[in-house]
Amino acid sequence: MQKPVHLSGGNEMKTLQKAAKFMSDHTAAVVIAFAVVTFLFPAWMGWVNKAWFVDFATNKFTSQTFIIGIIMMSMGMSMTTRDFKILAERPLDIFIGAAAQYGIMPFLAYTLVHLLHLPSDLALGLILVGCCPGGVSSNVMSYLCNGDVAFSVGMTTASTILSPVMTPLLVSLLASGATVQIKAFPMFVSIIETVIVPVAVGFTLNAYLGKNRKFQEFQKIMPAVAVLGLAFVVGGVVNSQGSSFFSSGVIIFVAVFLHNGLGYLLGYFIGILTRMNRAKRRTISIEVGMQNAGMATNLATTTAQFASLPNAAIISAVSCVWHSISGTILAGFFASLDKRAERKNARAGGQSEDGRKMSNEQLQENRKPQVSRS
Repeated sequence: MQKPVHLSGGNEMKTLQKAAKFMSDHTAAVVIAFAVVTFLFPAWMGWVNKAWFVDFATNKFTSQTFIIGIIMMSMGMSMTTRDFKILAERPLDIFIGAAAQYGIMPFLAYTLVHLLHLPSDLALGLILVGCCPGGVSSNVMSYLCNGDVAFSVGMTTASTILSPVMTPLLVSLLASGATVQIKAFPMFVSIIETVIVPVAVGFTLNAYLGKNRKFQEFQKIMPAVAVLGLAFVVGGVVNSQGSSFFSSGVIIFVAVFLHNGLGYLLGYFIGILTRMNRAKRRTISIEVGMQNAGMATNLATTTAQFASLPNAAIISAVSCVWHSISGTILAGFFASLDKRAERKNARAGGQSEDGRKMSNEQLQENRKPQVSRS
């Protein structure tokens, strides 16, 4: 008698895939839940900010650094050589994206500072956020909303490489001569360590194992890894800065909301104007709207001239959290549009199938011999 075959491993993978789908379908809810719980109980996310070592370029490696690396690797696992070939065919897109990054957000911050009559400390903080490059979290959002991940990584890398020159220059120009110092080499090493290398590892795994069935099943749970990792990163920021979020009034949230939201809209408009496809339009929207507010927070807390302006660091920290939350909401919205289109196409396909079935039945009926009634 043949023994029954146990498929517990397969069932476990199916369960993980269902959980992954649920998390990717409810990314915004997961991230917001982590932010709220961490705000109420900060200690539970303290491990995210634990420092492990300092690299040769003086970059501090924390648990968050490793989390970001894992997120980036998960995105690399979804990329193929075709993504890079398409990107290579239009290098102008990277230039357009970087130009939009440094052309929209700094001057949008400057405009809001004057429209909202922000005090000098908040004004400096918002301008600093606007002058920073795109954030790594934007790559995650592009991944979750079926955007162009290769384009997203390319934009983030380009704007980060330019930031040692562009960020101090624009801050000085827009914030009445205020200056910040950015060390180019540590930033360059950091983007290699946290973005380029992990993406390359994920891409290599996909290149060699992409046709392996078990690997394909494993790939299906990676969106959940990205969502959970993003929630941990947001929790880490709330753990370190959350206690000061509400110390400066509602105006901080109004300024951050408008700066971020208008950045998304203007970024998408640039995508339409330059005739980018839908995936690229989504990506450039997210890339432009989501700044590396973590970098702004770090600069605001470590640069000497900001010492007497603590609210500059607070608005940067609020931006760091809100950009991640709003990005997940926007990515979820874009993803929902795709699902709605899929359902519509499925219904249309079903109707066509019914129509074809009915036509075949009518054809068979017409082929039957007619019975004379005379």
